[in-house]
Amino acid sequence: MNKPDILCIGSVLWDIIGRSSSHMRSGSDVPGRITRLPGGVAMNIAMTLVNFGLTPALLSAVGRDVEGDELVLEATRMGMITDHLYRSEDLPTDSYMAIEGANGLIAAIADAHSLEQAGTKILRALSNGPLGSSDTPWSGLVALDGNLTRDLLADISKSPLFAASDLRVAPASPGKAERLLALVGHPSATLYVNLEEAGLLCQTTFTSAKDGAKALSTRGVHRCLVTDGGNLAAEALGDDIRTAQPPEVLVTRVTGAGDTFMAAHIASEVQGMAPQDALERALSAAATYVSGETPH
Repeated sequence: MNKPDILCIGSVLWDIIGRSSSHMRSGSDVPGRITRLPGGVAMNIAMTLVNFGLTPALLSAVGRDVEGDELVLEATRMGMITDHLYRSEDLPTDSYMAIEGANGLIAAIADAHSLEQAGTKILRALSNGPLGSSDTPWSGLVALDGNLTRDLLADISKSPLFAASDLRVAPASPGKAERLLALVGHPSATLYVNLEEAGLLCQTTFTSAKDGAKALSTRGVHRCLVTDGGNLAAEALGDDIRTAQPPEVLVTRVTGAGDTFMAAHIASEVQGMAPQDALERALSAAATYVSGETPH
């Protein structure tokens, strides 16, 4: 079995996305297209990493149902390591449903109950040998997904299994952003958030990504990257703050854009790019994604 370049820990599920070119509001009934694609934060990050030539391993909960078998087969086909997935007999494969209109995301429901119920079982490969142990912890990159429970994220922040890891963390949604407070103060954690999520973590609102990045750094976040749609994005590492402007594109989809940004940034750093170049390349990759020019 190949050694992975990075571990992607979190939601691996099916995305059911309904998209319409019409502007929508509550109660709208419009024509469009409905697709089912592999998704979830951990899976979205892994798919982009594969596109950049990296080999990710998935650590998640996937049911032993038909949907789960299809999902694992697809992930393997794309080049991901799926040997360490927790395959439950009792828990169904998770799913995510979203409606997107010309005016952006209208509504979404994330059913990640199986991942939440599986808890620490998804980390078995890190404690029993295949990917590490307490004595010889995994010393590489880890992409963490905010779909994990607050308790599990708190356990990870203190666990010797992650003592040597380079943690990269993304909230699953603004509604789950506050779960990441468990990782504030972690010596190696890098948080990837948007402007709204930065405000939720700091219990305020910000008018710019730069202000949000500064505040998170002051609050004790080791390193953070804050995006704000088509507006200026910022990265903070201590007192060192850099900014970059995303390219202007026509937005045709939004689900998965933040995951694409995070994965592209990680891949750029793995490939040795300078910090400013890595930030700009990640913004370009996310802009290309939302324009619909690259496959999910």
